[in-house]
Amino acid sequence: MAESISNLQGLLFQLSEPIRKTILETPYTPPETGNISVKAVIDQLLPDKSSRPDSNFSDTRIRNSIKDFSLACALLSSARSPTHELLSWIPLSVSILAESAFCELSKAHCLTFSETNARKIAELGLNYGMMTEENRLIAELIPQVLPSLKDIIQESSVDKSDEVNEFSAASARAPVGFAIVAAYQFRWFVTKIDYPHLGKLCALVIPCALTAVDHWSTEVKGQGMISFIHIGKNVNAAELGSYSDVILDACCQNIASDDEIWHLVVEMSVVLVTCIQQSNPRSPWFERILNEMLSHLDRQPRNMDRRVAWLQHVEPLFNSIGLFLLAHFRRIFPLFFQWMGADDDETVILVLKQIFTVIRLTWIRNTPYVDRLVDELSALYKGASSKKSHEDIKRLVSEILTLLQQCKGVQFEAAYDKYRDDPSFTDAVPSQS
Repeated sequence: MAESISNLQGLLFQLSEPIRKTILETPYTPPETGNISVKAVIDQLLPDKSSRPDSNFSDTRIRNSIKDFSLACALLSSARSPTHELLSWIPLSVSILAESAFCELSKAHCLTFSETNARKIAELGLNYGMMTEENRLIAELIPQVLPSLKDIIQESSVDKSDEVNEFSAASARAPVGFAIVAAYQFRWFVTKIDYPHLGKLCALVIPCALTAVDHWSTEVKGQGMISFIHIGKNVNAAELGSYSDVILDACCQNIASDDEIWHLVVEMSVVLVTCIQQSNPRSPWFERILNEMLSHLDRQPRNMDRRVAWLQHVEPLFNSIGLFLLAHFRRIFPLFFQWMGADDDETVILVLKQIFTVIRLTWIRNTPYVDRLVDELSALYKGASSKKSHEDIKRLVSEILTLLQQCKGVQFEAAYDKYRDDPSFTDAVPSQS
């Protein structure tokens, strides 16, 4: 075992040196607002360059080195798609190098500590044989890593006792840059584990994710939201257990997020509420989350990024609510009518798809919007020739009108009658041509 540990120690140095060399050679100016040197953080996580492999390298020491090196790889790998200046300076080549290094380390780790690793995986309730070597190492590290990352994020969270300047008080305790780094590392660890393994780790993962989305920093929130989206797609409702209501409340509280992460909070909320409440369309959580979203859209109906994000992600929510969407028509359809006249084709196409979904789910019964809908669709169809995506728009309008004809019968015929002889509209409903 001593020889194996020594070999593993040597591999750590071998994998670290090209990363360290490239990082040191990369130009770097710490952001003025960050109050943190990410380059120094990475250097501290890599094996101490002044030490050398030796036969007395203890089991505990090598495990700590593996943990720190894995945190460095997590941060460097996360820089492949950073949204913050703290990580934007890291070259893509280093991110790729870090991913490759972690893969090689995980193989060596599983060979050296195979029995111990298998026992720890079993204690977590995971199936060792179904996991890759990378996942085995990550699963072993998660109980050690996540509590410390949660504490780092928590250190710069808002101090509720300071009513004068909450954000400044939080930043005074600990620079927010450390929380941003920890949030990226957390997101990397979580998104490396998928179904069916992630559900067994919820008790470790959820508290850290909640701490991230509760943070005042948009960047920290965003990484927490990405983590929750992955969680919602890779666990089942039973595995979320007692966290369900807390998670959904966090979704509601964050729907007021800034523009740059609104697409994330919408996707997170839809993924989680449909995961947790999918068999209960009467759940008050559906109504609360949908109403929160509609309230923010009502206030900014011309905000293209917000409406596009909502239209892209909302369909699973509609499918889960089903017929109970009727109760929301008075808020949904005014937005739909306004967006049908948008200048951008993306909004128009997305809103037409969601109109079709709503009609399909509700058969649009007992509603005063049929006549207005036929009028708006007719105007859109006739004016579509000036749009770049005119073929897709006309096809979608025709599909909606055909569905309306099937579900509304006489009411549709009466509304459509005034357009029946319009030569620019005769092919909109095939059976009426």
